Amino acid sequence: MSGTESDAHTWNLVFLQLLLEESGHHVHNLGPCVPATVLAAECSRLRPDLLVLGTVNGHGAEDALTAIEHLRAPGAPAGMPVVIGGKLSTSGRGRQDAERLLSAGFDAVYSDDPSYDDPTSDDPSVIGEFASFVCALAAGKS
Repeated sequence: MSGTESDAHTWNLVFLQLLLEESGHHVHNLGPCVPATVLAAECSRLRPDLLVLGTVNGHGAEDALTAIEHLRAPGAPAGMPVVIGGKLSTSGRGRQDAERLLSAGFDAVYSDDPSYDDPTSDDPSVIGEFASFVCALAAGKS
């Protein structure tokens, strides 16, 4: 897991790490402000089952596009699921931001923007949606 390149917040990463660890997952937390090149290199080295990007500062959607470009480039771990969640932007265009990130190669987007309501989710909470995704992934259903 990691924060986006311009996001120095850590409490969100600690919360997600604890949530995942309490569910029995091993977590390698790269921390905040991780450049896309470093993120891709660490994913190539560690070969995680899932990469979780968290963002709080409202610039996540922009930073994430650079990150996913590196993560989906030739030589990057093929088939690694990549998700992002948090405050993706300050635009109020949660649905458009999420669609753009999904089109760029993210497997799931969890936005706190009230304009983003995932119609495919059985759980109305963002954390509940994320937890369901992780459970499905662990069970081999994702």
